[in-house]
Amino acid sequence: MLKNTFCHIPGVGLRSERRLWKSGILSWEACLRNSESPLLKDSFKSQIEASLKRLGDCDPVYFAGLLNSREHWRIFPDFRPSTAYLDIETNGYVGPRGYITAISLYDGKTVHSYVKGENLDEFKRDIRRYKVIVTYNGKCFDVPFIEHHMRIDLKQIAHIDLRYLLRDLGFSGGLKGCEKTLGIDRGELDGVDGYSAVLLWNDFKRNKNKKALETLLAYNAQDVVNLEPLSVIAYNLKLAGTPFERTHQLPMPDAPPALFKADIETIERIHSERHRYVSAEAY
Repeated sequence: MLKNTFCHIPGVGLRSERRLWKSGILSWEACLRNSESPLLKDSFKSQIEASLKRLGDCDPVYFAGLLNSREHWRIFPDFRPSTAYLDIETNGYVGPRGYITAISLYDGKTVHSYVKGENLDEFKRDIRRYKVIVTYNGKCFDVPFIEHHMRIDLKQIAHIDLRYLLRDLGFSGGLKGCEKTLGIDRGELDGVDGYSAVLLWNDFKRNKNKKALETLLAYNAQDVVNLEPLSVIAYNLKLAGTPFERTHQLPMPDAPPALFKADIETIERIHSERHRYVSAEAY
């Protein structure tokens, strides 16, 4: 879809882009072949030539910087082989008291997990393998948290935040709400959320409960694995009404084998403790 995109060019909006498509100029190559259209000035073509070069250089940051956040879906297929789905868990605090407890990266094949006190620093090296990251609400939370607490700069990696894409498509309710609306099932992890992840980490640290850590990592891994089908769904829905609706559709991906196993008894105990705490707060 990126080579069919013109709205990244300064002065070209979505309406202008549709006029180009309607006139038969459906791609960058078609633009360069057309020397008669009054829509195509020399400066416009020079921008197209620059775009082809940036694509050839595998530079998604260039396009992400020019496209509105709601249009970042367009870079997804071209850079999918170098894309990682990212999510973090924290201890529930922000500021000096906050810290990252776990990070999951999923590259479409393998989930890579990082845990505080074990291998968290390896994330700094591994994230550099990728040119694009996909998150849900990562622009407001995950990425700033990582940059501040791990002292790394992720600005040289293009960022597709599904929160903006899905909201533009009419889906809200957070990651879990979008998943349910779009038919993505979490199975035994249904009902586990970010606060549950904090409680699981606390249980692991206080009680040395390895099942709590395993469950936390299973939850964190599920978050990133589900970002891939959400990305595909959002991409396919965004194609609706374009000339490429039928030709550019992506198939739904297969889920990878589970790397971690959630412990049902631990989940039930955490939920029970959480319920008692909330009930006590009510009084």
